[in-house]
Amino acid sequence: MKVLIVLTSHSELGNTGEKTGFWIEEFAAPYYVLADAGVETDLASPKGGQPPIDPKSEQPDFQTDATHRFDKDEELKNKLAHTHKLSELNAADYDAVFYPGGHGPLWDLANDADSIKLIETFYNDKKPLALVCHAPGVLIKTKKADGTPLVEGKEVTGFSNTEEEAVKLTDVVPFLVEDELKKLGGKYSKGADWGSYVLKDGLLITGQNPGSSAEAARELLKMLKG
Repeated sequence: MKVLIVLTSHSELGNTGEKTGFWIEEFAAPYYVLADAGVETDLASPKGGQPPIDPKSEQPDFQTDATHRFDKDEELKNKLAHTHKLSELNAADYDAVFYPGGHGPLWDLANDADSIKLIETFYNDKKPLALVCHAPGVLIKTKKADGTPLVEGKEVTGFSNTEEEAVKLTDVVPFLVEDELKKLGGKYSKGADWGSYVLKDGLLITGQNPGSSAEAARELLKMLKG
């Protein structure tokens, strides 16, 4: 089994002068869930190379067993520093795809033609897709074969409006994940803020926030093992 993990290349938090990127927990926890089960993984990003880490995700309050493990994992850090360019990969080489969040994907992956095509190919080939926190926002321009939004009529979750308000970035982000999923006809629901909440609809798995990342990966693993 082989899974592609797609990370953001975007590092600027709107016009705030602050940095963003991907959220470490949302990468590390799923990576280890998959790797410990013997799943092979490739890492990719739009620009290739080292994807930017959201500096906030390195703060002490947000550390978990998975992030502590990542801190000591020089092999994984080296792999992360050399992500493949998304444009150079072929969906046919993978059994599933996983998108970690962080705010970065709202700027680049949501609009990236290679990412959009990749997701649509996985979906049309009936391969599982898992996306957590802000990453469900990368689905906003993806479509089914009949041209309707990929999320239309599907049970989905993602970073909630109340969670965005809590981190005081409602007016900074290019769009609110919850609002956009609803606008596209997704059947959006959420659990408690910051608690684990994961939804499955067919081959689409979505997780609400960083706390949902390991569970989303476990659901993906179940799907892969069939």
